[in-house]
Amino acid sequence: MWGRGRAVPDAPVYMFDGHCVLCSRGVRYVLEHDATRTIRFVTIQSAEGRAIAHANGVDPDKPRTFVWIHEGKATTFSTAALNLLAFVGGPLRWMGVFRVLPKPVRDFLYARIANNRYRLFGRTRECFLPDPETRKRFVLPGDPFPS
Repeated sequence: MWGRGRAVPDAPVYMFDGHCVLCSRGVRYVLEHDATRTIRFVTIQSAEGRAIAHANGVDPDKPRTFVWIHEGKATTFSTAALNLLAFVGGPLRWMGVFRVLPKPVRDFLYARIANNRYRLFGRTRECFLPDPETRKRFVLPGDPFPS
């Protein structure tokens, strides 16, 4: 549950930093390779994104990870990245080989990138906005979050 008693939605959810260029590229990758077309996207800057972040121990004002929710379970850091890539498939699914590394090692490597993502990849002034074709998969300000 997160936010005012709302249950985790049935659809998979990818909560991301809408100002992060790397994160926006991740969204574009998922949009291109998600054959199920079921993933919903929510920025951490939105009210729903902030609620998801708080419920999962992520500071929405200084996020160090994204949140991937699938089958009612939320994951963060390297586990979220690997679970998301496994669900989506595509050319980056090979990254699943990193599961052989102990979680603390994976998360350490993940944190090095996440903590430097603005410096390495850039930051946008505005959140990523979907094109009209994919807009229905995004939870935008004022949208009800699907249950």
